[in-house]
Parts: sequence; structure tokens; C-alpha cells
Amino acid sequence: MTQMQTPPLTVVPPGQGQTGDLGTIGVEFKLWGRDTGGQIAIVEHPFPVGALVPAHLHTREDEFSIVTEGEIGFRSGDREVVLGPGGYITKPRNEIHTMWNAGKEPARMIEVITPAGFEEFFHAMADLVSAGPPPVPTMMELAEQFGLELHRPEWMSSLIDRYDLRDPFA
Repeated sequence: MTQMQTPPLTVVPPGQGQTGDLGTIGVEFKLWGRDTGGQIAIVEHPFPVGALVPAHLHTREDEFSIVTEGEIGFRSGDREVVLGPGGYITKPRNEIHTMWNAGKEPARMIEVITPAGFEEFFHAMADLVSAGPPPVPTMMELAEQFGLELHRPEWMSSLIDRYDLRDPFA
């Protein structure tokens, strides 16, 4: 009889984990796909005041977000909501969505990604941003590698005006 091997234990103490700057928001890596057998990845995103993530859709993964600090707005498809600490939301693949800091204080959320793999996009993007603003063709090539589509829906300008956000395409 073959004995199953216990998976390795991954411990990330509070405030620990690799960090990076994605240009509009930050990223803190907590659990990588290699830690979970590829099932999920977990990152945290700090949102400075005025931060807006470009509208996008994922073709390979679903995202689940939990707001832990401040107020974060979400738009997925034609649905829009602002959540405070303790609020949860699903963002299904193949649906255009965006997120933004909807308040006047820094905000933060936990992002659960399933299946894992997209955390590698965040890692590669943070490496690009660390060398200065990346060229648009380079960002588009990276997005394509990870099944990410960037969009500029007509409702984006209204969102920027209503919440006094920084336009990520400006």
C-alpha cells in the first residue's frame, strides 16, 4: 500500500510576502500556485486614493475579492457596487470588470484566483513597472500570454469623473 505524502506547509506571517507595484495598485504575494497544487493563488492589493485598475477580462480564471480596508468599487458587466471591509464579490472570467478606490483613504483587498497561474502575470508586470513605465506593446504582449484582455468601455470616463480617479490610460 502506498502512503500519501503530506503536502508541504506554507506559512506567510502577517505583513510578509513578496511585494510589487503594478502601476495603478500594489500587489503582495501570499500564496502562489506552487503552494496550492495549482488550485488557487492569493494576493493582496493595496489601493492608493484615486487608484483605478484598467477594465479587463480574464479568459482563464475567476477572481474572488474580499475588501479588508477602506472602500473599493467594483464594476463587472453592467453591475456596480462599492464595498467596505468584510465585503465579498465574485468576478467571473469572460466578463469585463474593473476596481477602484472609492473613498478618500487607502484601501486594500484580498484576491483569490482560481485556478492559480495569474499571479505570475502580476509578478511579471511588477518586474516591468520596476524599470519604469512599460511600453504599451510590451504590456499587451504580456497580457496576451496570460489570457488577459484590456478594454476601454464607454462607461470608464463617467467612473473616473464620479470618483475623481486617475485615468490609467492617460
